[in-house]
Amino acid sequence: MSNLNTAWHWGKTGGRPNAARISRWRSMANDIIARAEKLRDITEEELLKQGREIHWQAKSAKDLTEILPDAFALAREASRRVLGMEQYPVQIMGACALFEGHIAEMQTGEGKTLTAVMPSYLRALRGRGVHVITVNDYLAQRDADQMGPVYKALGLTVSCVTAEMEPEERRAAYACDITYCTAKELGFDFLRDRLRSGTDAHGTNIEKKARSLFNKHDDGQVQRGHYFALIDEADSILIDEARTPLIIGLLKSNDSSAVTLMRWSQRICKNLKPVEDYIFDPERRSAYLTDAGCRHLMLIKKPTILDKVETQKIYTQVERALIAQYGFQRDRDYVVADDKVHIVDESTGRIMEGRKWQDGLHQAIEAKEMVPITAATGQAARITVQEFFRHYTHLSGMTGTAQTARRELKKTFHLKVAVIPTNKRCIRKGLPTRLFPTLKAKWEAVASEIERMREMNRAVLLGTPSVEASEAVSQLLLVRGVPHQVLNAHYHEQEAEIVKEAGHAKRVTIATNMAGRGTDILLDETVRGAGGLHVIATEMHTSDRIDRQLLGRAARQGDPGSYQFFLSWEDELFRSLSSTEQERLKRKAEKSSKAELSAHMHRLFKAAQRKIQKAHRKNRKQLLKHEQQRNRMYLQMGIDPYLELTE
Repeated sequence: MSNLNTAWHWGKTGGRPNAARISRWRSMANDIIARAEKLRDITEEELLKQGREIHWQAKSAKDLTEILPDAFALAREASRRVLGMEQYPVQIMGACALFEGHIAEMQTGEGKTLTAVMPSYLRALRGRGVHVITVNDYLAQRDADQMGPVYKALGLTVSCVTAEMEPEERRAAYACDITYCTAKELGFDFLRDRLRSGTDAHGTNIEKKARSLFNKHDDGQVQRGHYFALIDEADSILIDEARTPLIIGLLKSNDSSAVTLMRWSQRICKNLKPVEDYIFDPERRSAYLTDAGCRHLMLIKKPTILDKVETQKIYTQVERALIAQYGFQRDRDYVVADDKVHIVDESTGRIMEGRKWQDGLHQAIEAKEMVPITAATGQAARITVQEFFRHYTHLSGMTGTAQTARRELKKTFHLKVAVIPTNKRCIRKGLPTRLFPTLKAKWEAVASEIERMREMNRAVLLGTPSVEASEAVSQLLLVRGVPHQVLNAHYHEQEAEIVKEAGHAKRVTIATNMAGRGTDILLDETVRGAGGLHVIATEMHTSDRIDRQLLGRAARQGDPGSYQFFLSWEDELFRSLSSTEQERLKRKAEKSSKAELSAHMHRLFKAAQRKIQKAHRKNRKQLLKHEQQRNRMYLQMGIDPYLELTE
């Protein structure tokens, strides 16, 4: 019957795959809503009893598709009773896409958190554990607190894994039917379990296999398997974070000569001449010394303690210092707080707690910032994001920006992207892009636009690509006497309060990418009547998906809203290009003496963005290829591919 139904929708839509799926899911949604309406009059006890009955059916059913309509109907009714919200038809369509293993592209504000309840509930009925993955601990805890009561009303257990939890707490959390967590915590727990298990972790020990069947953890493991993962903001986790492997480090103590070399290298690299002494590639963030540069280093006077240090080690450390000096920028790539260097995630704008750059780069940046140099780290265990999510039997995800990355998602994870229609027609209005030759001219125009919007009783969200940029525009608004709030990596603890106030009349919020994902800005009636939230994007990011996430904060669920780009030739986007291309663009800008440039030059910004995106895709492809080769080699040697060969 199912095959006939699929064929009917395929014929109805003229054989267009996405249209056929949407037609079939819409039909399923209508059926589920009709079933849910019949549950409105039953008591809480009867609802729980039906939940237990469907739980037993799931244990015996060969295919969960058989009980999908009834399970989704129960989940919808539980959502209505507990939260006062029930899934719209388009949300149920999204839930069907997630259950069938797709990436559901749902526009921002369409209620993805509530959509996830249905497929998570149905998959959890198997009793093998469901992982709902978000981009940070704040969102994981928020979603677990909000949606937990719905699952509990249906007889399931819910938990959340956060960074500060101890192993016993983690084990209890993973033992629940549904666990909310971040990809980082999941990956590191996976690696720690491999380390606890030793070299037999990949399945050579029969006793370990037997114990895992009964979910017993005599070997100290906290995770019980990888059955189903539902990834919120899937493109951020599967693509943007894919270039950073998850690594458990081994601390190596720094001797006095190593610290002296790091400090000396950082001082001396400022005296080296580009091209003559070294070549720096901004696209790859790499540097290497020329022959002349090596000779120059040998002739420079050094501290006595470095006399016994190998020449090659000195060259390598100076190259690291050059990368730290010219490839990484404070308040863009990292922040310094409490005498520590904290990495800032480019795609989310948040501090990446516990993360360090590898191969001595983190220590080189600490030397650059004149903070205490931490111990270098070796590798005890590692895994890439791509490799980790391949362990799941069932995988799906949802985001507002997957369509442009559909080919990469299909090729790497075998996940199709399904575009789900919006519940209400989107009335977001895009204003013409404005271009300026200098940052100063751009910031002045931005400040004037903010003042104009405040006079109209609009709420304004100002998106910036870095902490540095957010604080620069904040200073300008302070001079003009414009009240505002700043949301960046320095103020992440106040995030919930700042976002709560961002939809009020005349409110100005300056934010990094922290306000781009998982953030719901609710408008008051004054703002809604004045035209809604106005988003000002002050730069184009290295990925157009990050731009789309920011613009998606406006005009959610049928609300009014608008957006506009303000760009300049001195934007950070161009810092990733080669010096030759930067000079070419500057010459174009210098030809115009106007304070504002022609909007048609916007295409040059798009071209620069596409070039950087292509380079990032190539890096991810190479990383995946390298990891696969490495894993094959380790397995041939009879070694766990995720445990490092350490001394």
